[in-house]
Amino acid sequence: MPEKLVISNASPLMNLAIIGRLDLLRQFFSKIHITQAVWKEVVVDGKGKEGVSEVKDAKWIKVVNIEETPLLQLLKKDLDVGEAETIAYALQKKNALVLLDEEDAREIADFYKIEKTGVIGILIKAKKEKKLPLLKPVLDELRNKAGFWIKDSLYKEILKIVGE
Repeated sequence: MPEKLVISNASPLMNLAIIGRLDLLRQFFSKIHITQAVWKEVVVDGKGKEGVSEVKDAKWIKVVNIEETPLLQLLKKDLDVGEAETIAYALQKKNALVLLDEEDAREIADFYKIEKTGVIGILIKAKKEKKLPLLKPVLDELRNKAGFWIKDSLYKEILKIVGE
């Protein structure tokens, strides 16, 4: 079976870059595709923000063009343009894994049966594969430095899953 095409929305890239963990994506995936809208959101609109230069300079992140289709227009009604393009591109390419954090986008990915993960999934995998000695300080940094919202009940569940 061919290797999955990994397509990221802005949130996983930016949040991991802000906490200095963008390299985890590189360790797990040889290449990540992002659409023009995601590039614009992260690099152009985010100019000067923490983590932007890491994303901009990552040679393993490939920017792709996506064609305007009726499906993309439909997705844009419920999602921001980056999320809509990410999901539409995944549907065009079939064997894809999308990196998404926003609940609405994740629900739509589920509807279309697109495999997905997000920042928390990446961090759990990193902990399980011993790429992180402890997950709690990383989650705290994600919450406090990146401003990533995690429900307290989910936070506790994550730590329980990884045995912390």
